[in-house]
Amino acid sequence: MSRSSSKRLSEEIGGNREEIGTLPYYFSAVYLSYLNRGVSLFKQIHKMKYKFATIGLAPLFIVQGLYVRHVTPKLPEPSGERSGIYGHGPLLSLLILGDSAASGVGVPTQSQALSGQLITELGSEYRVSWKLIAQNGHRAKDVIAELKIAMPETFDIVVTSIGVNDVTHGTNCNKWISQQCQIIELLQSKFHSQHILLSSLPPMHFFPALPQPLRWYLGLRAKCFNGALEKCVEDFDRCEIVTINYPFDDVYIAKDGFHPGALAYSIWASHIADIIRSRLDRTGRK
Repeated sequence: MSRSSSKRLSEEIGGNREEIGTLPYYFSAVYLSYLNRGVSLFKQIHKMKYKFATIGLAPLFIVQGLYVRHVTPKLPEPSGERSGIYGHGPLLSLLILGDSAASGVGVPTQSQALSGQLITELGSEYRVSWKLIAQNGHRAKDVIAELKIAMPETFDIVVTSIGVNDVTHGTNCNKWISQQCQIIELLQSKFHSQHILLSSLPPMHFFPALPQPLRWYLGLRAKCFNGALEKCVEDFDRCEIVTINYPFDDVYIAKDGFHPGALAYSIWASHIADIIRSRLDRTGRK
């Protein structure tokens, strides 16, 4: 290869790099090119695997889904207050919003649920004015409907848990993201929320109540939803994703094998409380 042709090749793949040597740079560029192609191919295979599973295994998924609904215990929402004021210190308004996990399904009382454990965590530092708007079975579209009919209020902090029912009911990922954006916009405009903490979908491929391959498939959908949500949040500086991370041992899971138990809610609430304190410290809010 002549020096002139090497120089042209160098310029074509990223500019004149004669100072580091044309030949090493050429091989680096070739390597990066093949690496990028490999990543692209992996993504295509991943999409093909997902599409194949959706179409080829659909009849099995339907049968397994009906079986799970038939044999899984139907747990009620916990008893207890769904709004109130708790603690001492500067006033902090809090909204907990979403589905069965937000409403506390899996434990008998709200004091053991996400809401009760979160206000207990925050109540030692703040006078927390809180409200719970959540219902078993709610999907993103249902949350939007709830927010639209709710009276305007101001919530400094909003914690959401939305998505598992969308995963299990076959909501299109792009549609779900569009609905999440609507929820965020409503929270910012109608409820003046400055800090919106969006709980990620849990690793559904670990759910004991789900048989294989349905467990694998719903876990794959949950991962896709989480990835899309991370990209969505990049456009909203008031938002942050909260990763739900607790062990999937029996002691942490409710008896239905699907919802969190009291210990899991405690871990979730403690993690959210730490994020809230950090965000308030960064904004100078005490």
